[in-house]
Amino acid sequence: AALHMKPDYVKSILAPWGMLDHPIYLITDGQDPEVFERLQQDPDIGPQLRLVPPESSWLGGDVTFAIMSNAFVGNPASSLSSFIAHSRLAFGFNNTSLFRKKDENGEWMDVCPGVDCLFGPKMA
Repeated sequence: AALHMKPDYVKSILAPWGMLDHPIYLITDGQDPEVFERLQQDPDIGPQLRLVPPESSWLGGDVTFAIMSNAFVGNPASSLSSFIAHSRLAFGFNNTSLFRKKDENGEWMDVCPGVDCLFGPKMA
């Protein structure tokens, strides 16, 4: 689900941070257009979902936008997401989520939270 940014995954991160009532910007390389469609159809995420217009999108701007955002939900398979998460931690920003899984009760949980995970020699 993390790779596909399904609504339940995204909401499990943004809801506890109180971010579902704020604009949600999707930064994408366009490889999976279904991600935007799926999130747009969700009743909680859809009304807040925005895309950076293609004519305004460029790598440096997208990275800066993500680093300076109030919250960041990254794709764990993306080297760009990893760079953004590292940068956010280096700047002292919280509200960064990159590694999650469902527990035995089907609830999403952080697998590798914080500085020790992203800057440590190995993931927990």
